[in-house]
Amino acid sequence: MTLSRRRFLCGAGSLIGSYALADVLHAASARTMPMRMAMPTLAPPKVPLVNPATLARFVDPLPVPPIARPSGQRTHPAYPGRSLPYYRMEMRAFSARVHRDVPPTPMWGYDGRSPGPTFETVRGEPLLIEWVNALPTKHFLPIDYNIHGAERTKPAVRTVTHVHGARVPAGSDGWPEDWFAPGHSALLHYPGVQDAASLWYHDHAMGITRLNIYAGLFGAFNVRDADEQSLGLPSGDCDLPLILCDRLIAQDGQLYYPVSDDPSAPWVPECRGNSVLCNGKLYPYFDVEPRRYRLRLINVANTRFFDLSLSQGHVFQQIGSDQGLLAAPLQRLRIELYPAERADVVVDFTGMAGQTVHLHQQSEAILEFRVRDRGRPDPSVLPATLRPVPRIDPATAVRHRVLTVGEQDDASGNPMMMTLDGRMWSDPVTEKPKQNTIETWNFVNITGDAHPIHLHLVRFQIIDRRPFDLFAWNASRVVKYIGPAQLPPPHEAGWKDTVRADPGMVTRIAMRFEGEPGRYVWHCHYLEHEDNEMMRPYQLLPA
Repeated sequence: MTLSRRRFLCGAGSLIGSYALADVLHAASARTMPMRMAMPTLAPPKVPLVNPATLARFVDPLPVPPIARPSGQRTHPAYPGRSLPYYRMEMRAFSARVHRDVPPTPMWGYDGRSPGPTFETVRGEPLLIEWVNALPTKHFLPIDYNIHGAERTKPAVRTVTHVHGARVPAGSDGWPEDWFAPGHSALLHYPGVQDAASLWYHDHAMGITRLNIYAGLFGAFNVRDADEQSLGLPSGDCDLPLILCDRLIAQDGQLYYPVSDDPSAPWVPECRGNSVLCNGKLYPYFDVEPRRYRLRLINVANTRFFDLSLSQGHVFQQIGSDQGLLAAPLQRLRIELYPAERADVVVDFTGMAGQTVHLHQQSEAILEFRVRDRGRPDPSVLPATLRPVPRIDPATAVRHRVLTVGEQDDASGNPMMMTLDGRMWSDPVTEKPKQNTIETWNFVNITGDAHPIHLHLVRFQIIDRRPFDLFAWNASRVVKYIGPAQLPPPHEAGWKDTVRADPGMVTRIAMRFEGEPGRYVWHCHYLEHEDNEMMRPYQLLPA
């Protein structure tokens, strides 16, 4: 682990010490950004915030999002003479208690809940979803009107939904500028042409994605297929998402989003909370039986890294990553997830009736499993092999792109915006892969931070990470390696759609550009970075 990345991980822990909150937030921010940069001063909260350390633990049951149900059938031009399942999903304002002892928190959510309902889809079975903006016309979180796409001339509230990891036509991918205001909707088409995987859906509106997701606009989206179903993995009520995020919550229950000390430019380069929510609850408990459970871990936080473990040395059996099953289960004591990453795990509670097991974020217990025997047999199995993951040979790539991960500062050295390859969103498109070709993309991280990079449409494989000479790069824009390549660990050797690009490293990925031609995007999944220029379009050209 590099020194820079170790510094980043130190900032990922629970922020519940005895320090003043503004000082803690500033300290956490300073640890995660390049040391040469002067961090913008964060404005102290204008309201007293909940200190999670003072709350009772494990007094609320874990909410399990309901399964989304179709509203009927509709036709689509891509399937003449055929009716498809049609879902109508409203985005609405609502209030919910994140903890028994905290007043209700106003939020936004799909179907008026957060997380929203879980979609259960099957490969080969297309469906239609009408995403309906039924939100208020005024945003309750601080908009920075200086950010591209968030100008005062645009509606304060606008949304467009992206199913993260889905292989869909460009017109249904959730293009950030295809947002729509309250009272409007968009009917999107999901063809169901990919392997089983644990995906998720969320808002993707240009310039305010960080605010809309922080408000609660996210949910799970599972894809299943016959090969996965034949394995006998835990299913039914023993297969559930655990959707993790962090928040700052005022004592009156309101969500608090941190801002800079400049009211005219409130954007901050990261947002970290002191309260970790699991499926929308703070310190919940979940009754389980002495059997196997499949838990789909999803990091939907704005910028927080999760370092998860189980109490008493219990282990996870990881069976999948972002884009589906691994070749074989991996026994792991810790699961690390950067924003937007997923880990599909099996936890076996067999023989543990009457006991409790805690899920930890670093050293803090955030969820309690209570093992209760109800006398049900466990028909599930954990196979020794899962699904082949044939490796992409980088030598077959038709193009090897070198792309920087960087930032631009203002005159005083404060971070002004983040960039990919030194370009902004509105610059001409420079990445134009051809349909069904293989490319490698080399992310040259010239910042002091690790960045989770996400490509829409495609699944990819990590080739390696390799340290390079930053001074040589700055002098001549030439990659000079200063150490051996580091192959991905086994849990990163499957199909991915989000990759951690470490500081001082070149991170290489390989992918085949399957899918329909059109406009797609790639971006950092730190939402504050994504909203402030760390997102670029790419154009998939016909074969």
